[in-house]
Amino acid sequence: MTKGVQIAIGATVIAGLLGWYGASNLDAAPAFAYYETLEAFQANADAANGARSRFHGYVTADSIRRDVEAMQVRFLVQNDPTHASDDVGTPVEVVLKSLETPDLFKDGAEVVVEGRMVASSSGPVFEADKIMAKCPSKFEAEAAGSTES
Repeated sequence: MTKGVQIAIGATVIAGLLGWYGASNLDAAPAFAYYETLEAFQANADAANGARSRFHGYVTADSIRRDVEAMQVRFLVQNDPTHASDDVGTPVEVVLKSLETPDLFKDGAEVVVEGRMVASSSGPVFEADKIMAKCPSKFEAEAAGSTES
C-alpha cells in the first residue's frame, strides 16, 4: 500500500469518526453551561432542589451585609441593572461563606455566582462558593456620539 492510500484511509476514518460524533451530539443538551441568567436559574427546578448552579446578575443596591462574626457576606442579586428598567425581577438572596470578595464587588456590580440553593428559616438562600465580578465599564466601547477634544 502506498503512502497516499494510507493517508487517504486515515483521513477517511478520522472524518467518519468526527461526523459520527457530531451527529450523535446534535440533539443532546449541552452538559456544561458557563452560566445562565438569573431569570433562567429561577425557572430551573433542579436549581431549587440544591443542584450546583452558576448564574449571572447584578448586586442589588444597598444589599451587601458583611457579618464579621459569622465570617460571611450576604447580598441580593437581581436580573437586570437598576438603571436599565424599573422592573428588575425577583432578587435572590446570596450568602458567601467568606469575607473575601473580588475587588470589583460592590452595589450594582455585574456578578456571576456559583454554588447551590439551600433552605433556611427565612426562605431559600443561594449558598455561594465563588463570586466573580465583571471588569468596570471603562473597558467597553465609548458611547456613540462622544468625542474627545
